[in-house]
Formats: sequence, structure tokens, C-alpha cells
Amino acid sequence: MTEWPAIADHGLIGDLRTCALVSTTGTVNWFCAPRFDSPSIFGALLDPEEGGCWVLAPDGEVSRTQQFYFPNSAVLITRFLTPDGVIEVHDFMPVSDAHEDDHRQRLVRRVTGVRGTVTVRMRVDARPDYGRCRSRTDATECGVLIEGDGVRLGLTGTTELTLDETTVQAEFTLHDGDSALFILEVLDDDEQPSPDSLDRTGSLLDATTAFWRKWLSQSSYTGRWREMVHRSAITLKLLTHEPTGAIIAAPTTSLPELIGGSRNWDYRYVWIRDAAFSLYALLRLGFIDEANAFVRWLSERLGQDADGAELGPLRVLYDIDGNLPQTEFTLDHFSGYRDSKPVRVGNAAVDQLQLDIYGEIIDSVYLFNKYGPGISNDAWSDVVHVVEWVIKNWDRHDAGMWEVRDREDAYTSSRLMCWVALERTIRMARQRGLPGDVAGWSAVRDEIYARIMDDCWNEDLQAFTQTENGDRLDASVLLMPMVKFLSPADPRFLSTLRAVEEHLVTDSLVFRYDPESDGLDGEEGTFSICSFWYVEALTRAGRLDDAQLALEKMFTYANHVGLYAEQVSATGDQVGNFPQAFTHLALISAAINLDRALDGR
Repeated sequence: MTEWPAIADHGLIGDLRTCALVSTTGTVNWFCAPRFDSPSIFGALLDPEEGGCWVLAPDGEVSRTQQFYFPNSAVLITRFLTPDGVIEVHDFMPVSDAHEDDHRQRLVRRVTGVRGTVTVRMRVDARPDYGRCRSRTDATECGVLIEGDGVRLGLTGTTELTLDETTVQAEFTLHDGDSALFILEVLDDDEQPSPDSLDRTGSLLDATTAFWRKWLSQSSYTGRWREMVHRSAITLKLLTHEPTGAIIAAPTTSLPELIGGSRNWDYRYVWIRDAAFSLYALLRLGFIDEANAFVRWLSERLGQDADGAELGPLRVLYDIDGNLPQTEFTLDHFSGYRDSKPVRVGNAAVDQLQLDIYGEIIDSVYLFNKYGPGISNDAWSDVVHVVEWVIKNWDRHDAGMWEVRDREDAYTSSRLMCWVALERTIRMARQRGLPGDVAGWSAVRDEIYARIMDDCWNEDLQAFTQTENGDRLDASVLLMPMVKFLSPADPRFLSTLRAVEEHLVTDSLVFRYDPESDGLDGEEGTFSICSFWYVEALTRAGRLDDAQLALEKMFTYANHVGLYAEQVSATGDQVGNFPQAFTHLALISAAINLDRALDGR
């Protein structure tokens, strides 16, 4: 019987171009190269038999393991305690400077003897193209060349490497103070494995640690939950593709929302919604360079007309380069995490109409204009173009922010964010004296406001509902005071908050809606971003003790290194793609706003 690692039993490392997930057993279970959205090279997280992995662990009984980060960095340490001694594996992907022109993509693993004598085994089983290709290994003068399906990797090490046709292995013994090094490098077509990185491993580790600490030193956050906030900031940075400025939603695909179910999606893309919220979080923490880079990426999307006028000037998601992702397909040869099928590549949500994205993106532009250097004339023209489209289309039915498949409706959250799009555009025009039809925009904004107040309010429930004239609740209405639509003291919002607490909240964890309403089979867990929205709603409603307790409870659901997946199951397990940018940005916002409220009490 296959022993699956828990989704949460992983740490994240990366080089601002891609990421790897390293389990608490010392196995690299997920690694795509050279980009986040490239086919996997190690994909055992989705199929231990077919996916491929990189094992580095004691060869024998392990009493316990511990995993943690070097403080204020993305360098991961996995510590193995055995009856014979203790070893540590240090995993990282070197990054020495911002925007390195000569960046070399390497996955570095250093194992060190801490106490006693421990025999260690190492095995690299690369399976390119999502396990559809078996790699070929060839010994070279300085290491091992691993090739398959256009992928070319170089493996070097300080111990003897043993090859068979498709894998590379080693076995060695470490005493107190001994160490062994292994480096897997992504090579160009004509490159060969080089010992250069082995000779420089110490300096690479120092430079990478220094990079992360220097980057984090820009943070303006000095509040009560510094460790959690800064780990979330590092996670958001790891999910940023530095060459383009794009911010992906998560580095994985098809980790299930329900074990054994079909709610499995590919999140290795740039969701306009998620990236806009990420921009907000980065701006609040003082990371202006990342905000600048994403706004540049966004400006290129705003300046182009998307195919298909019905879907508007923006699509829901893009790949890292700003192109539309490939058509969604399934990897039928993969079993899926704990036999949860299908395993998907691509995301069909790209063909959905989701009106809320326009509010989120224009709100992020507004914040950038307010806290950053300000938007250009060209960017303003793009905003006006988007707003004119929103004016003509805001009252259409759409798939909503939760991307409901095969059914469109008049979602309250879509109406709300269309209101935000107009309201923020009006603010920018007035603050900067920018040209535009402010009177016309104001009239439509007020029309949307009236529609929400009249048609999205349910007198029987005494709450705003998921859709116009509906009777189902939705956690997205918690955003109303956060986006300045309603005062947090408004009786209608307070009544809605009580209704959400009664029907969607369970011990501080929040369901986004009744799962039976989305047309998919099976249940789902509580949505972690909604749980942090709940914290922020409590904060804004003045219930600070309740907010602080809810936040502290949410912290207990983080994994051992402070990472969150998309959801928390009924048994408290993390489920869904991991780690999730959406969750970490909501944590940052909730912590900052609660800190400010507590300081002012």
C-alpha cells in the first residue's frame, strides 16, 4: 500500500522562476523546470510510482524528523533523528541578487552529520513531462547527464554516484561534522555538468541567505505576528516570476480539495484576482519593487484586446508570459494525489466571464497610484477603456469569483467588485485631476449600489446573499466593508456577519458557501482566505477580542513551517493546491488591520 505524505508535510524552496516541494522525509516530491508551469520533472506528489522524485534520507530507522527554515530565508532544513545519530539536509535554490542576468537554475542539497554515525542513501529518479518520459543517465567527466523529452539536467556530487539506465544513486556514511553535497542543475542544450557549483556551495548558501534577509529587511511590518506575516511575504515572493513580474496562484496542480474527489485544478497560472490581492499585500508591507514589476506586467495585459469581446478586455487568468494557457487536459496515467482524479493541466476557467476581476485589478491600480510612484498616462487610458467596458456589462450573469462551472448567475460579489471598479476610477480621477466622464461613471456606480442594496439583500435572512434575489449565503460578502462599500457599523452588514457566523463559520473556519450550490460532486473544506476575511470583518466591526482569537486559531492550521494550502478539511488537514498565494495575502491583510485596531484601542 502506498504511503502518501500529507500535503502539509512539505516545505517550499525556489529561485523566483520555479519552486520545489520537499517533504519532511527528505524527498523532493514536486519540481517543475525551468518555470512554474513547465511539465514536472519530479511529480511523485501526484503519483509515487510514475511521477519521479529525489530521495535523500537515512538508510534505516528514523525516530523523528523536524523541518524548519533558516530564519528569515527560503533555505529549508530537514533534521533526521535516528538511533545512531542526527543529520541535517539543507535544501535551497540559489538566488544571490535581484534580476540576475546570468541566473543558473540549481537545486542544491547539502547533508551534514550533526551527531553520531549515520548511513545515508540518495536516489534521483527524474521523470520529465509529467512522468510520461523515462530519463536517460550518462556519466560524464564531472558528474551525470540526465536527459529526456527535451529536458537536460546535470547532477554533481561529492560522493560516488552509481548509475543505472534511468536513475542515479549513492550510499555513504556521515560522522559528526562530515557533509556531502549534491547539485541538480538545469542545463542548456550544449552544456555539460560542471563541478563549479560544488566548489562554491558554501558561498551560494551564504549569498542566498543574505539575499532573502536583505529582501525581507524592506518590510515595514513590526506588529504582533511578525513571524507569520514575514513567512507569508517570503511565500508570496517565492510565487513571483521575477523575469516577468507575474505572481502565480500556487506552484502545484490537482492537489484535491476533497481526497478522492474531482475538485482538482491547475493553479500554476496568474489569476488576475489573486495577483491583484497579492499586490495589495506587498504594497502594505512596503515591497514596492514587486508591486512595480507586477503593474508593468498588468499594463501589458490592459493594453491588449483579448480575443472574444464577450469576455471583456481581460481574461480571468494568464500564463507567466501573459498569454492564454493551453487548453485544459488530463494526465490519465497519473493516479492523482491519494487516488484523486483527474489530474489536470491547464485551466478551463480561462474561458469564463468573471466580472469581479475588474474591481480587484482597478483597486490594485488605485492602491499603486496611492502608495507607489503613480500610474502613467497610458495606464490611465487603459483603466478608462476597462471601465467603459464595465459600464456596458456589469449587470450580466457570470461564473462568479468562485469560478462555478457550467452555470452563470447574478453574483453579489461580481456586482460589488464592479462597483469598486467605478468607485476607484472616480477617486483616481478626482485625486489626480485625470480626464474622464466622472459624472457618467458616478451615475452607473450609484445604480450598481442600489441594485446590491435592493436585490442582493434578503429580508428573511437579514443578510446579503450569494446572488440577486437569492437565499444562499456566501463568505465573499464579508468584503463589503473592506472595499468601502458599507460601513462596518452598518446594521445590514452586522446582520450579514451574524448570518455568516451562524451558517458558514465553524470554530473560526469559514466555508465559502454551501458546496451543493456549485454544481460539482463531493464536499469541500473550509476556505482559508474566507477565514482570514472573517478575522478582518470582526476587526472592522469592532469585535477585536473575537478577531484576535479567530486569528490565533487560524495560525494553528498552518503547517510546521507556516504554509497554507487553499482549504482546511473537516479533520483539520490542509487540502487543495499548496501553498496558496490567496491564503497568505489574506493573512497579511488580516494581521495588519488587526494590529492597527489593537494599537488604537
